Amino acid sequence: MATVIDGKVVAADVVAKVKAEADRLIAETGVVPGIAVVIVGHDPASQVYVASKGKKAKECGFNSIEHALPAETSEEELVAVVEKLNADPAIHGILVQLPLPGHIDSGRIIQTIAPEKDVDGFHFINVGKLGTGELDTAFVPCTPAGSMLLIERALGRDLSGLSAVVVGRSNIVGKPMANLLLNANATVTIAHSRTKDLPGLCRSADILVAAVGRPEMIKGDWVKPGATVIDVGINRLPADANGKARLVGDVAYDEAAATAGSITPVPGGVGPMTIALLMANTVISASRAAGLVSWR
Repeated sequence: MATVIDGKVVAADVVAKVKAEADRLIAETGVVPGIAVVIVGHDPASQVYVASKGKKAKECGFNSIEHALPAETSEEELVAVVEKLNADPAIHGILVQLPLPGHIDSGRIIQTIAPEKDVDGFHFINVGKLGTGELDTAFVPCTPAGSMLLIERALGRDLSGLSAVVVGRSNIVGKPMANLLLNANATVTIAHSRTKDLPGLCRSADILVAAVGRPEMIKGDWVKPGATVIDVGINRLPADANGKARLVGDVAYDEAAATAGSITPVPGGVGPMTIALLMANTVISASRAAGLVSWR
């Protein structure tokens, strides 16, 4: 059976470092890391996620602010909120919770966030820095950044000579994940819905990252013996006969675990890493604003 890569343990290590850096920043400069989350409307899943971000920020010693706006908020009103946060020196990280209501252009809102406060890593400036290998100054999207730390935990930082396949080409996970793997010297292929012989391609991978949002799509016989499998998917299956719903990833875990060398579970794998890296990006932003060398 594969070694389980415990995201909870790795995330706890990251959060401990974030807390230590926040304490150092406050002691040396008096600057308290500040994060602002903007949510528009009443999407239940978004509200749960925003609440968890706020709780973790307070645990890290941050100043956490939430702007809850009604669903009918106009695009111009939302732009004004973001621009006000851009100008606030006490705020170092700005997140606009997605999805936004249909009448608001999400792309415009994301590009309105100041790149130095874009702790989600979605602004074109940060995307460009990641794509050109400028990782020291880029903010990297939190889910792929967290996934990369899990890969490092299993294989180390230098992935020279290893073949990586990323299944999924989204701007949020697939593409930045591929860039991170390239930066670590892996040979990378991005696969998607139009890829020919997807099972065969997956079987060639020393590192297999699944980020497609389809429950248990990656089967056990798609996994190369000894491969490292990172399952980014979080899918809620309908309730069973006992009325109990179940969370599964994009990988058929039991099958894949019998073949892989190491694997992330769902839940408890990539999920905890996303918020941990969000906190890390925020304290890095605050350190840069205060003129300190950041910890990462």
